[in-house]
Amino acid sequence: MMQRSLSAVVLAAGQGARMRSERPKPLHLLCGRPMLLYVVDALAGTKVDRAVVVVGSAAERVTKRLQDDVGHLPIEFVEQGAPRGTGDALAVALAALGDDDLGEGDIVVLPADMPLLTPASVAKLVGAHQAADAACTVLVVRPHDRAGRGRVMRAKDGTVARIVDAAEAAEDRELDALDEVSASVYCFRRGVLGAALRRLTPDNADHEYRLPDVVDVLHRAGYRVGSVEMEDLSEAAEVDDRLHLALVEAELRRRINDRWLAAGVTMLDPATCYIDATVSLGRDVTLFPNTLLQGRTVIGEGAEVGPDTRLVDCMVGAGARVEKTVGHDAEVGAGAEVGPFACLKPGAQVPDSARIEPFTTVEMSE
Repeated sequence: MMQRSLSAVVLAAGQGARMRSERPKPLHLLCGRPMLLYVVDALAGTKVDRAVVVVGSAAERVTKRLQDDVGHLPIEFVEQGAPRGTGDALAVALAALGDDDLGEGDIVVLPADMPLLTPASVAKLVGAHQAADAACTVLVVRPHDRAGRGRVMRAKDGTVARIVDAAEAAEDRELDALDEVSASVYCFRRGVLGAALRRLTPDNADHEYRLPDVVDVLHRAGYRVGSVEMEDLSEAAEVDDRLHLALVEAELRRRINDRWLAAGVTMLDPATCYIDATVSLGRDVTLFPNTLLQGRTVIGEGAEVGPDTRLVDCMVGAGARVEKTVGHDAEVGAGAEVGPFACLKPGAQVPDSARIEPFTTVEMSE
């Protein structure tokens, strides 16, 4: 079978009112990176030809912050003028992709608030969709807590017939008992998507065009809608508020720490080592409890950092020791010893093999 073209759309136009913040929801930080970038990372395992991010009222801020940080995939940003629902947002993206590009091919659609989603899950979804030649394939999950999630209703032949809205399911005991929920990640055959979106109606409490309703439209039209079950429940976690943000960040930090431990870094207590996704660590680095490494910090081979240390955008040379120290945009030379109770001001430079005494503040070098 000939490999079909694949496009991607990330829906990032939601206002995120429950975050209670002036910062746009896609720009909230997780381990030092905007949340939206983790969702874009999930596309790394698929051969995406074009990708569109749909943004909302804060379009300029989101675009400016992210357009230089996406490395592996060129991203186009389009604005949804009015918040009319996820179905309308996808229609906006489809228009940006161009009508002449809607023949043979597929489009994978991701929400911007699922930063734990992995490339493996997206690749599995796309692979199953193309192998079955389905009109739509939905990523589903069976969580312990189904509150607030759309339920998956099956047809007699086992295909997906409908995604039941969470509010409707809450009012119907039989629907509420359905154990599968939609993870809000879809793969569509592009040739049928546009017509299905045009058949959506905003006859719901929010008066919005809802993307999950496309499943019902396609099923009623006789198209096959398949599903792929997500094995890791954590990947389906959505960030709706600050509590969810904290829970997701804890999982991301665990993944980051596990990766560094496997790469040859020692952590005496991984639960109290906080390492941003943008940090780089050399082999045989030792991190003591209560260590925070943030921004573009780089720690050289064999260095020891902590305990009770916070470094932001700092460079620490090989074999250096930094204990009970706070540093911002500073450099510590190879083999140097800093602290305890030292403060490295922005621009400070500690020479190789130097010894910075306790209770010392190092200013910017002249």
